[in-house]
Amino acid sequence: MNETYHVRAIWDEEASVWSVSESDVPGLATSAPTLEALRAKLQVMIPELLELNVQAVSSTTPIPYRLQAEQLAYA
Repeated sequence: MNETYHVRAIWDEEASVWSVSESDVPGLATSAPTLEALRAKLQVMIPELLELNVQAVSSTTPIPYRLQAEQLAYA
């Protein structure tokens, strides 16, 4: 079974984007205006970065990752 990678994103109120704040994927740094857009970027970036960092990645095997999103909200 593949390792599950972890990605933490936080909402940047000032910039109005979700930004990756922590990750165990080497070199992962990105942001997007919605979580859906961030997920789409991660689908491409995670396999590319793992391949660049010489980790065993099969192009046919899905790479599992857990996305944790955090946003400060007010009621």
